[in-house]
Amino acid sequence: MLTIEWSATEGWQAPLIKPFGNMSLHPACSSLHYGVQLFEGLKAYRGDDNRLRLFRPMLNMNRMSKSARRACLPPSLGVKKPGHALLYVILCQAGSYFNNEAEALSLWADPKYTRAWEGGTGDCKMGGNYGCSLLAQYEAVDYGCQQVLWLYGEDHQITEAGTMNIFLHWINEIGEEELATPPLDGIILPGVTRQSILELTRKWDEFQVTERYLTMSQLCSALKQQRVREMFGSGTACMICPIGHIVYQGENLHIPCQDKNTQLTSRIAKELTDIQYGRIHSDWTFLV
Repeated sequence: MLTIEWSATEGWQAPLIKPFGNMSLHPACSSLHYGVQLFEGLKAYRGDDNRLRLFRPMLNMNRMSKSARRACLPPSLGVKKPGHALLYVILCQAGSYFNNEAEALSLWADPKYTRAWEGGTGDCKMGGNYGCSLLAQYEAVDYGCQQVLWLYGEDHQITEAGTMNIFLHWINEIGEEELATPPLDGIILPGVTRQSILELTRKWDEFQVTERYLTMSQLCSALKQQRVREMFGSGTACMICPIGHIVYQGENLHIPCQDKNTQLTSRIAKELTDIQYGRIHSDWTFLV
């Protein structure tokens, strides 16, 4: 097999021809050629008692099973159905990225790129969902933003932020305090943190908690009328990530943040981490 390595610092290296018979991943496998691949990610948290806990792992397993069904794994793509599939488990050290002092995230919103579409695989953790998003990510950086706010449809529905689910805390059109996130309609990834936030805040029963469509026109109107309190993204890696700015149609939209001691993002993040690290007993965690 001809192999040529590339690095950002040195560019392309000298070509090499070497056997691939001992490689665990065959270079002709369908995961490389057709993107028949999926993945999951979950964390083990070392608590204050020095014990390790997994956070809602069966939600990850259920989502992985759904992704596998969508990808026809074990694979069946190609002129001959493969007889084998390979599952990798990679262990690495990771922490929570939430930080009350961190600068809020800036997002670039442009409908010319679409993360997912009706009838596609946006609700699964397929490898192809992420590779096709890289060009938009680079363009977001060119506009001075850190991530992409993915829009969908002619009405510019708000779907996800980067690889995160997104939440809007606001006073809605009928004057109610509401925490809203887009519904699971096949375009949105069913995030474990997303589901946990919905269940936690509904248990508080202090404001409306809804899954409904949100558009950029609704957001822009709410900002002009000073009805927006916060926006934030959620995910396994980032936990909770406040959003501070959105670049949309040539405008820099400033998203307000409440005092750090009272903002909803801090409250949600604290309760979730207290559960994950064992400071609060919960059936959402499993000792390992």
